[in-house]
Amino acid sequence: MTRDPVGAGQRTAPAQQQASADDDLGVMLPDLLPRLWRFALRLAREQHDAEDLVQRACVRALERQHQLQPGSSALSWMFSIIHSLWLNEVRARQVRNHASLQWNEELAATLVDPMALDPEVDALHQQVIAAVARLPDAQRAVMLLVAVEGLSYREAAEVLNVPVGTVMSRLARARLTIGEEFEQRTSGRRHDR
Repeated sequence: MTRDPVGAGQRTAPAQQQASADDDLGVMLPDLLPRLWRFALRLAREQHDAEDLVQRACVRALERQHQLQPGSSALSWMFSIIHSLWLNEVRARQVRNHASLQWNEELAATLVDPMALDPEVDALHQQVIAAVARLPDAQRAVMLLVAVEGLSYREAAEVLNVPVGTVMSRLARARLTIGEEFEQRTSGRRHDR
């Protein structure tokens, strides 16, 4: 499968398609793939793992297409499947005592914002991406769903199978952590002058 992680900031209207009784998930999936890929890449932090996650999620969704409720968001349902598969993978890795989940700097370098014409803006975007990558898994997943993918708190709660209050709390802690990190950098620069 070919993926384009470069367009991470772009959103497509068909990705918010609502399921109806006549819809075929197989027809909707191609429009959903770029956003599914971005979400999986940010969760897994490695291209190969992200590809596997998206592929397994698509297979699972097609096998269980009958579980997609009419009127519900196919995108949110797919995010939920990816998140569930990712949690299962993390648990399995912990049991098997595999290597830690380190951010791949080579992959991060390929995720340049195509809209950033200014190198300073691009550097800031890379710093934000790195800060989000350092968040704990639970906070990172909420941040990606709400801030990057544009899901509502309710939709993110459904995807993650947690209460809305938990989504709000995790998002607040994630924003606070990132804000503190950038505040420390700014304070450090002031003292260096």
